[in-house]
Amino acid sequence: MEVTITGKSGNRYNFEGPYFNTGSLEDKSGIYAILYEVGGKLYLTDVGESSEVKTRVETHDREDCWERNCNGIIKYAAYYIEHGKKPSRIEVKRDIRDT
Repeated sequence: MEVTITGKSGNRYNFEGPYFNTGSLEDKSGIYAILYEVGGKLYLTDVGESSEVKTRVETHDREDCWERNCNGIIKYAAYYIEHGKKPSRIEVKRDIRDT
């Protein structure tokens, strides 16, 4: 599975997922996307970066906020980037958040 998220720059990022739970995420460096689905359509609710995507999502301090503000089924997706590669995790996160 794959979901494409477009940044402000117009760059398209192909995320793995979306998944119904965090079990399919990996503890690798990358970007995570928190989405929710309503009527078959996905909406991005949060995006972040971490050197360990799975652990970060599973221990995130905004998890309660995601659950309160999602009007559908929460799903998770990841775009993995090796440490030191360009664009960096921070650049990709910023590109997506700025949309």
